[in-house]
Amino acid sequence: MARKKIVFVIVEGSSDDTALGVILNRIFDSNTVHIEITHGDVTSDWNDKSTDILKKVANIIKIYAANNHYHKEHFKQIIHLIDTDGAYIPHSNVIEDHSAVEKPIYTETEIHTAVPKNIIMRNEFKREAMDRLACRKSIWDIPYQCYYMSCNLDHALYGKQNSSDEEKENDSYEFAKRYKNNIPGFLKLLCDPEISVPGDYLNSWRFIRKDLHSLERHTNFGIAFEDIYTG
Repeated sequence: MARKKIVFVIVEGSSDDTALGVILNRIFDSNTVHIEITHGDVTSDWNDKSTDILKKVANIIKIYAANNHYHKEHFKQIIHLIDTDGAYIPHSNVIEDHSAVEKPIYTETEIHTAVPKNIIMRNEFKREAMDRLACRKSIWDIPYQCYYMSCNLDHALYGKQNSSDEEKENDSYEFAKRYKNNIPGFLKLLCDPEISVPGDYLNSWRFIRKDLHSLERHTNFGIAFEDIYTG
């Protein structure tokens, strides 16, 4: 019997793992799924230049491999899920709002923040990093693709923006409960025209860069499962 290979899934937070972990394990049941939580957005880390994003992602994989005595040949693929956070919108849609002191407030047309220049700088940094990831076919010689949730996972999967940490955890639990025994339903959701971006992988990235799409409710994650579900 062939040894199972690892489907290495990179997500930003624990609620992402809660929502998708069990579901992805069932979809890729002929392989071993590992969910790696970065506890933050690696594409928005100002401590490193955005040009280092490929090295940062490679290091995430290499550290896991070293800690578990794996080599690159033990991996089947890398799936990287990122939030767009409205990074591609025009500067004019970043609105000064002193009620948004603790964190930005997102709508489908604007980002409200007490310090617009910080969000504008973050967006410039983040979109450069995302663009570099989107055009990669492999990292550490392992097939790699980066999929987005716009403007974040809660928005794309639950239709909610600006959720609290408690709401994220509750919604992710309910999502996993709803779809863990209904994989066709999960795949159908990702292909729903209301949120699914049509076209191939590269065209889906061209789409999200335009207009206000990176604030609107969209995802290209369904492309990852096209060979499993054709609708």
